[in-house]
Amino acid sequence: MHRPLLLNHQMRMQAEGVELMLKPAPSDYPVHELIRERWSPRAFADKSVPQDVLRSIFEAARWAPSSNNEQPWAYLIATKEDKDGFAKMLSVLVEFNVGWAKSAPVLALAVANLSFAKNNAPNRNAQYDTGAATALLSVEATARGLAVHQMAGFDPEKARQVFGIPAGREAITAIAIGYPGDPASLPQPLKDREMAPRTRKPIAEFVMAGHWGHTAPFATK
Repeated sequence: MHRPLLLNHQMRMQAEGVELMLKPAPSDYPVHELIRERWSPRAFADKSVPQDVLRSIFEAARWAPSSNNEQPWAYLIATKEDKDGFAKMLSVLVEFNVGWAKSAPVLALAVANLSFAKNNAPNRNAQYDTGAATALLSVEATARGLAVHQMAGFDPEKARQVFGIPAGREAITAIAIGYPGDPASLPQPLKDREMAPRTRKPIAEFVMAGHWGHTAPFATK
């Protein structure tokens, strides 16, 4: 259903003379095209993300699975139109990430509640579940022609202070969201990284059966 949205954005940007960096994953086995097309660019177009699109990508996060249906995730969001909020988001990123993330139209922090709401017992799956929600957000964003780049490079304690994140909750990743842009807009070192081939470990290295280190039979060609 959303495939035309992705194609429409690509065609429009190319018609405007912008060289979009499309990097479908060179998968060893067939996967859905949205999985192949999802990647984490640093070049973003100077284009706002409509509110209805933002609602849809966070609706996708809403329907992620979670332990005991706890839904431990929350998101702090700032768009470029909110200059103060956007500046606060940039202030918690490491300098390297500020250099490119400032061009994204939307910045966010994913926050996990580390305890179960019903009894305050530790929820050891909270970060895992928040990651699952953000993964679904990323796939929905890809379907709508958006790119999502998650960042470990931020200061969680500064984020706590700047945004008043309560005790027991932890910011676990920063996120840049926007329409893909022209890699030529990046400094040369980042442009080189943007254009480098995508690589992943083969599944034979991490899919095991019977005993740790024993590759599952189906995982070998």
